[in-house]
Amino acid sequence: MLMDYLREVEAKRVQDPLVANMKKPATWVPGPVIVGAGPSGLATAACLKERGVPSLILERTNCIGSLWKHKTYDRLCLHLPKQFCELPLMPFPKDFPTYPKKQQFLDYLYSYTERFDLRPVLNQTVTSAEFDQSLRCWRVKSLGLKGQETEYLSRWLIVATGENAEEFVPQFEGMSDFGGPILHTSSYKKGDMFCGKRVLVIGCGNSGMEVSLDLCNFNASPSLAVRDSVHVLPQEMLGRSTFALSMWLLKWLPIGLVDRFLLLMSYFILGDTASYGLNRPKVGPLQLKMMSGKTPVLDVGTLAKIKSGHIKVFREIKRIRRHAVEFADGKSENFDAIILATGYKSNVPSWLKEGDMFSEEDGFPNGWKGKNGLYSVGFTKRGLLGASMDARSIAQDIGQLRPFRC
Repeated sequence: MLMDYLREVEAKRVQDPLVANMKKPATWVPGPVIVGAGPSGLATAACLKERGVPSLILERTNCIGSLWKHKTYDRLCLHLPKQFCELPLMPFPKDFPTYPKKQQFLDYLYSYTERFDLRPVLNQTVTSAEFDQSLRCWRVKSLGLKGQETEYLSRWLIVATGENAEEFVPQFEGMSDFGGPILHTSSYKKGDMFCGKRVLVIGCGNSGMEVSLDLCNFNASPSLAVRDSVHVLPQEMLGRSTFALSMWLLKWLPIGLVDRFLLLMSYFILGDTASYGLNRPKVGPLQLKMMSGKTPVLDVGTLAKIKSGHIKVFREIKRIRRHAVEFADGKSENFDAIILATGYKSNVPSWLKEGDMFSEEDGFPNGWKGKNGLYSVGFTKRGLLGASMDARSIAQDIGQLRPFRC
């Protein structure tokens, strides 16, 4: 029974010198502690609540969905159709477009939070989470805005901070000498401030390609620095979204054949991307996604601007000089600004004190479930669809435990 468990833990707590001597006692959480109030954390809390399991959501910022609200550009839309991005138990409104806009998605998150009466504790930055073998529960410490520390104890810990918690900012030789603005896409909103400017966008993923297109629409002169090979696919094929078509074909055909079909259709629709400086990987787009998590670019109009010469494509960067960049092939070009579309990384290693369960390279290698009541949601490199699947699995796993059947 849940109360018997709590009494047992309380008795152990009194005997624990570390806890007993604390000036402020730890806060006992009868359900899981969820770190992160983005889509992954909200989805998990809602699924748990449906099964009668309470939870506590800790969020380091002052709002839910902070990555979407504060660190995305204005023109952003969901790259996949809405049916593949909705959270569990609540579909998108029927009047939403196939690819909801940024504000529409945020409105959806607000409505989701209200519908399930989710109440994240905001402005609480988790600084450490460690499993206590003597108490058989997790010690989670957080700091508030004024530096006050709170410790929570729970039998379960759910990591929902996602793979995109911190900006990844690569270092190039001569960056400090550039003399113009260098900013990450997390700080980019729209291209009006770059009107008439020569802008180098470093990175050719979905963000880099879309930011380049946005710059064109504001009469800037963007260029793309492409280090790696990349699969560029049309957003739609045969009147259906490329992603939806791929998922349907995978029900009937092996992944290798589906990849060959996608590449053939892309060639007919987009042409030979290699002739424009965008070389394709040797591995097909779906196989590459499965092997490395690298997502293909779904073109929303950028390739047409590359073909027309409005967006130039350069190779890997060798060094940066004052208002200029030298590339690996020996070319050099002058620029007024640089935008880093270099993605994000997880911040989990900085606070989760269980090194064998998480690594920066592999994340949670065992998927959504670890040891000692540790779970993760949104780390399987499958976007919002994967996060929803993880949330359901976690809720089912915790909900079937005996303490919540009393």
